[in-house]
Amino acid sequence: MQICICGGGSLAHVCAGVLSSDTNNSVSILTRRPSEWHDSIEVFDPNGRTFTGRLAQISASPAEVVAGAEVVLLCLPGYAIAEVLQQIKPFLSAHTFVGSIVCSTGFFFFAHEILAPQTPLFGFQRVPFIARTIHYGESANLLGYKNEVAVAIEPHNEDAEALRQWIEKAFLTPTRLLNHYYEVSLTNSNPILHTSRLYSMWKDWKGEPFSTNTPFYRDWTLEASEILIAMDEEFMQLLDHLPVDKRQMPPLLEYYESTDAASLTRKIASIKAFEGILSPMTETPEGWIPDFKSRYFTEDFPYGLQFIKNLAQEHDVATPTIDLVLTWGLSKVKQ
Repeated sequence: MQICICGGGSLAHVCAGVLSSDTNNSVSILTRRPSEWHDSIEVFDPNGRTFTGRLAQISASPAEVVAGAEVVLLCLPGYAIAEVLQQIKPFLSAHTFVGSIVCSTGFFFFAHEILAPQTPLFGFQRVPFIARTIHYGESANLLGYKNEVAVAIEPHNEDAEALRQWIEKAFLTPTRLLNHYYEVSLTNSNPILHTSRLYSMWKDWKGEPFSTNTPFYRDWTLEASEILIAMDEEFMQLLDHLPVDKRQMPPLLEYYESTDAASLTRKIASIKAFEGILSPMTETPEGWIPDFKSRYFTEDFPYGLQFIKNLAQEHDVATPTIDLVLTWGLSKVKQ
């Protein structure tokens, strides 16, 4: 398979290493920093396995790495998706599958707007790997696999099943095909989970620095849970108006095995995998202040939560809590 990976983050590194380790694949990289990549890459997984692959080409030019690709995989932040789709559009064939490793930041919405109507599209509901770069352009850790991944593929035809099978084999994970791209595009994970916490932490912040960086999940508060539950209820009301299987996106109380705000607070604060994650803050000589340029702000508000709001408006679903949190978050992103 001729594959082009667009991006240079941790997921791009791990996907490049895993996919290029299969000699049936030829993997190229589209990146703004081609000179910093080596022509081979290593990825280490938690089971002691090392994936080693040689990259076919590394370039900042879509003409060099996208033309001829059978699969183009975007591993990009939300703010970069539309721009890269515009750049690669002239070099896509009618049969090139264009996909995204993250879809909750608007991939399908942007692709429908920018690419030719017949372009085959695919995207993951959640990322298949937990990834961390070790040495940029050279090595990365694959910190964990998922038990299963779910993907949306358009159009829904016999080619979709063939691509599902290829994804399952290529990404080493059982893969389930979803019914609609909304099921990968809309999520009550980061766009609601992160934004509710950020709003509860800093809605009244007046600029005074903090003495320490607050643990984001370990110090989760009752107020954050109350806001989260209210936003999630509005999200669930939106799903009632969309052609989706709501079982793919269970309410957060159900997902976190909780019954109310208090039990949800205890649950989130006790999740071992979240234990060491700090809040998006920057250290200054005076102390710690919120980092409004972090992806928690630049991704989850203008892309994740904004797309939820846009669909709610289209379907006349009232979202007062989402509106409150979104308006506050966008005001911080624009500062």
